[in-house]
Amino acid sequence: MDKFTVLTGVAAALPMVNIDTDMIMPKQFLKTIKRTGLGTAAFFDMRYDESEAERPEFILNQASYRQSKILLAGRNFGCGSSREHAPWGLLDFGFRCMIAPSFADIFYNNCFKNGILCVTLPEEQVEALTAQADGSDFTVDLDKLEITAPDGSVTTFELDPTRRHNMLNGLDDIALTLEHLDKIKTFEAKQQAEQPWLYT
Repeated sequence: MDKFTVLTGVAAALPMVNIDTDMIMPKQFLKTIKRTGLGTAAFFDMRYDESEAERPEFILNQASYRQSKILLAGRNFGCGSSREHAPWGLLDFGFRCMIAPSFADIFYNNCFKNGILCVTLPEEQVEALTAQADGSDFTVDLDKLEITAPDGSVTTFELDPTRRHNMLNGLDDIALTLEHLDKIKTFEAKQQAEQPWLYT
């Protein structure tokens, strides 16, 4: 996955609580196993009406937010079923960072596995950032653990050191495993010599 170091981009605010994974990625889009092409389906029922025409009042359909890279959300973002298509769709839309007072655990883990940084902040800090989400750029610096708002104010955040390391270096589960490839090959060679019947 792509490394996450410093992200600068527009933040879109969706200050609703309990936005679940069905709202993020409705069930009719779960048939594919491809991680790409789902950006148009993200928040589908909120973005489009019954004839699949864009709802102009929805924030991601407004010109200033069509290229948003950061999403400011309410409490318990990503609750509901554990569909990995939800972060796939968010990433394909262009989001690399979610900021909210809390996230559902499985969604939170799936985001990091797909290269999306989830930042948990106290509700009043999320509200303060949301108040500045007017189409201007925010900057998220993962190395410094800082968010710089359009007015220049800086908000610090915390993140598990292992998650931070993996994001900074673009390491998903497969890449982490491949870091130990020499040890894996040594083990397999030894096992094949001692238990050859396992390899026939």
